[in-house]
Amino acid sequence: MLTKMAAIKPKRELLMPAKKFEINEAQEMGFCAGVKQAIKKAEDSCQKYGQVQMLGDIVHNENVVQDLNNKGVIVVASLEDADTSIPLLFRAHGTPVEIWEKAQKMGFEIIDATCPLVKDIHDKARLLENEDRQVFIIGDHGHDEVEGIASQIENPVVISESDDIPNKKIAKAGVVVQSTQDISDVQKIIDHLITIVDDLRIFNTICAPTRNRQQAVKQLSQKNDLVIIIGSFTSANTTRLAQVARTINPNTKQVEGADDLKPNWFKNIKSVGISAGASTPDNIINEVKRKITSF
Repeated sequence: MLTKMAAIKPKRELLMPAKKFEINEAQEMGFCAGVKQAIKKAEDSCQKYGQVQMLGDIVHNENVVQDLNNKGVIVVASLEDADTSIPLLFRAHGTPVEIWEKAQKMGFEIIDATCPLVKDIHDKARLLENEDRQVFIIGDHGHDEVEGIASQIENPVVISESDDIPNKKIAKAGVVVQSTQDISDVQKIIDHLITIVDDLRIFNTICAPTRNRQQAVKQLSQKNDLVIIIGSFTSANTTRLAQVARTINPNTKQVEGADDLKPNWFKNIKSVGISAGASTPDNIINEVKRKITSF
């Protein structure tokens, strides 16, 4: 006797829903106006002259430098390595006075891409010197911007931490600040200087884009489980953004691009905050955002 067998239904595979996390972006991040201006000058100059030369990198981001190189910007190590028949572009960080003068004597056509805010620091440093003040530059030793500022005056003193402050009383002094410094670090140095200087004049020359980005990343760090800072490790402002974020949220990672992201960073988190340095291009930021979304 044949019995009718019930159709056997295949077992249904249970799919666990993927855990999702919220992605939040800083209100201000990426290229600042000074960087945009410098890059536009480089691109416009390449279109006009075919090629331009540049002493060092226009900004501290390898992707930007490579992109400009593909368009005709040649990076040279020194004036002696440069061709006087090709225009010479001075980059966003500012250029020491002695290099300006030497380039002019050698007959270079100079294209000035210095950030206007950096030029303002140069002006303020000279103003303080004209007031017969000892000029202190709060900034990173050896940084391109700091060297450009120091070249504007006689006998500057660069202070990156309190240990760099002279151990003596000073009658008159003035302060300018590298544009990408952290205001809290600067304040500690100022507090120390006040104790040894009778007449101290201070110019807070941290640029508005830096202040705004640091304030935005502080808020981001308070509200998210993980913070991702995008930008080159050679970039002072990007590295400082990561430092600022890390003081609030130890779970802060700096990446140069999407390939640096690690899947295990995103386990058991509910929200990710994203910010980027002032020299980080939009295409790199977007690649990182897409990769994070894929996790």
